[in-house]
Amino acid sequence: MRDAIRCFWHTRREFHGPRFEIVPDGYAEIVFYFGSCCLDGKPLPSPFLMGLLNQPVVLSTDGRLDVIGVRCYPWTVFDLLGLPAGKDGLRVLEHPVAQLQERLQACVEAGRIEDAAGLLAQYFVRARPKALDSTLTKAGVAMLEASGAMPVSAVAAAAHATVRTLERKFKQSSGHTVKDVSGLMRFEQARNRLWTEPEASLAALAQELGYTDQSHLSREFKRYSGMTPSAFAAQKRRR
Repeated sequence: MRDAIRCFWHTRREFHGPRFEIVPDGYAEIVFYFGSCCLDGKPLPSPFLMGLLNQPVVLSTDGRLDVIGVRCYPWTVFDLLGLPAGKDGLRVLEHPVAQLQERLQACVEAGRIEDAAGLLAQYFVRARPKALDSTLTKAGVAMLEASGAMPVSAVAAAAHATVRTLERKFKQSSGHTVKDVSGLMRFEQARNRLWTEPEASLAALAQELGYTDQSHLSREFKRYSGMTPSAFAAQKRRR
């Protein structure tokens, strides 16, 4: 499953305020939750699909929230679910995978998180397509290894495809262009670095991640997060 699913993950948090943000990154997530979770004041069904985002999504909850996620590559998630690709940031799922909700909840309540991950693994081993597109797999590996800092022409060369063929396959599989996904991958690297090293030099970070200059990093960072990297780093320092 490693060519289609990055990982399964679980988190448990106690929220003492109604608002929290989901920040863009380079993955699509199938999200099961146990507790309260609302969008614009309306309860979200579980599971839902969190696709690639251009801006943070604000959700609300109160009290304890358990989440189990299936982190997928954006070029595999729709084939994995047998759904048409789209650019929806958040998509409500009407899908057979929702039948796992009660069994997963029982595992979470009993503290058997590994069993919950096992249920998901069994489901997707049975449900996955027999073969994923090798062109997309090769392109995805190249993009991940470069953390998104690779021109489309170089990605196409790594996938042994023309740019036109790669872009067509990428759009059909993910709903997004290669450039869209690369931009999110690179933003994710910048955000993660500033999260752990808020004192990092922005000029050095821009050069390391392949941005044209610090201004380019700042524009892209603000595009996806709603704030500049310097403001994000200052926020982390205050915390």
